[in-house]
Amino acid sequence: MLKEFKDFTMRGNVLDMAVGIVLGASFGGIVTSLVNDVLMPPIGLMMGRVDFSNLFLNLTSRHFETVAAAKAAGAATLNYGLFLNTVINFVIVAFAVFLLVRQVSRLRPPAPAPAAPALKACVYCCSQIPLAATRCPQCTSQLKAE
Repeated sequence: MLKEFKDFTMRGNVLDMAVGIVLGASFGGIVTSLVNDVLMPPIGLMMGRVDFSNLFLNLTSRHFETVAAAKAAGAATLNYGLFLNTVINFVIVAFAVFLLVRQVSRLRPPAPAPAAPALKACVYCCSQIPLAATRCPQCTSQLKAE
């Protein structure tokens, strides 16, 4: 059983998947930093010094300046600013994956043309017979030469 497990884990597909997951997690961290630290501050500045991470709707009667203060007090909030950051993060990741798949598709050789069919239908009984057949093995009808 241990040998089978070792063979399973050493297969190319499993190793490729593991590398992809590790790189994907790292890439996710990079994109999150890009969104939160590089993209959102200038967008917030253009929109009148808005900090998207602190955009929230307070569902209680008390007033809080930041999401962190509301969370610390245990207040119920709808954090739509954090949601916007997450949506932008997703769009960037999806676009990067699209570009990657597009490039990999261009590098792959084109798929071979499908093989010509080896069978045809008998015009009398509709069974499948070889293309070169002159008599149907099912109904024994003489076939016309095509």
